[in-house]
Parts: sequence; C-alpha cells; structure tokens
Amino acid sequence: MFKYMILALALLIPVNVGLWAFFMPWFVNRRLGRFQNDLVNRHYDEVETIYRKMRGWRHDYHNHIQVLKAHMELGEYEQARKYLDMLAEDLAAVDTVIKTGNVMVDAILNSKLTLMRDHDIRVDVTAIVPRDVGISGVDLSVLIGNLLDNAMEACMRIGKAEDRFIRIYIDIIKKQLYISVINSMEGNVRKSGAQYLSSKQGLHGFGILRIDSIVSRYNGYINRQNEQGVFATEVTLPLEE
Repeated sequence: MFKYMILALALLIPVNVGLWAFFMPWFVNRRLGRFQNDLVNRHYDEVETIYRKMRGWRHDYHNHIQVLKAHMELGEYEQARKYLDMLAEDLAAVDTVIKTGNVMVDAILNSKLTLMRDHDIRVDVTAIVPRDVGISGVDLSVLIGNLLDNAMEACMRIGKAEDRFIRIYIDIIKKQLYISVINSMEGNVRKSGAQYLSSKQGLHGFGILRIDSIVSRYNGYINRQNEQGVFATEVTLPLEE
C-alpha cells in the first residue's frame, strides 16, 4: 500500500509542478494587469482634474483681468501683485502638463515624467496622439507605461545624474502610431539569442512580456537596439482606416 502511495505522489508531483508553471505566469500577468489598469485610471482622473482647471482658467480669464484693473485704478498695487503671484502659481501647476491630444496617453506620460524628474533624469518629449486611434486607451497606457518604466529603471542604475536621459517621441507616421523611447544605460544588456531580457530577476520580466503581447495583439512591430551607453525601443502600431 505504501509503495502505491509513493508511486502516486511521484506521478502527481510533476503534474502539479507543470500546472503551477503554466498557471503562475497567467495569474501574475492578470494581477499585474489589474494593478496597471487601476493606476492608469487614477492618473486619468488626475489629468482630467488638471484639464478642468485649464478650462476654468480660460473661463475666468476675463474676471481676472477685471480684478487686476480694479486694484490698479484704486492704487492697490500690493494687492494686485499678490493677486498676480497667486495666478502665476496656478498657471505654473497647469503649464507643466504634457498635452498630446489623447487624455489616456497624457495621464501616463505626465505621471512618469514626474517620477523621472524626481530621479534627476533629463527628459525630452515630443508626443502627438489623436483622441481616437483605434487602440484601447488602457492598452496604450500600459504599453507606454512599461516602456518608460524600463527606460527609467535603466537610468536609475547610472551613478552620475548628469548621464541620465530619456528621449520620447510619439507621432502618427504613414497611418501608424510610432513610439520611440531612447535612454541612457550602464553596463551590458541581458539577451537570449536575439531576444532582450529584463535586467531584473523573477517576475519583473512581465513588463517586457506585456509590451510584446500588446504589440502582437494589434499586429504591430517592435524593434530593440543597444549600443555603448544607449538603449532604444521603437514600436509601430497600424491604425484602423
């Protein structure tokens, strides 16, 4: 009896290990997807709030002018100066926002740009994205978010802050959405044949898998290249007519 139990366990263990190896990536990818979707929605709400503030600025512009004129006519120059300082602070908060034309892309871009500046990474951004490109806003945000996360992680491994940079270019070229992310890096990249691997160990490589999965889903193309101190990723996604 004991012999049969040992035999049964010996047969079941490989099956369980196989099932775990099969379902674990799916489970982690799903959890990661939910987390990123929640994050994108939160950033979307933040950018929508800023947009409403911008619309409020335009709406209240005439009123601001009238208030300032009243202070000046009454000789209340100090009050006018304080009022201008208050308006300048509000405008500075709004003016730092990247506006591509697509709110979901704006949400993820502005969120990541804030993190990059916090880590002393020089950033150069040119981005134009129509409101409706025929690509899910969440997919687009997750794709761009993971590309920028990878670039940021590579930069943060560089000791000297002055050597950290990321260049982002997004535009419509020949009926395709073109995304280019170029970043500085240090050391060597990990590759398996022609396939680039995450520099992190364990489950962190799912960022690359999600990028590749989204590009594949939209019949797109991805090109990764590296040379001394620089890594570049290009993505093209065909747009619906």
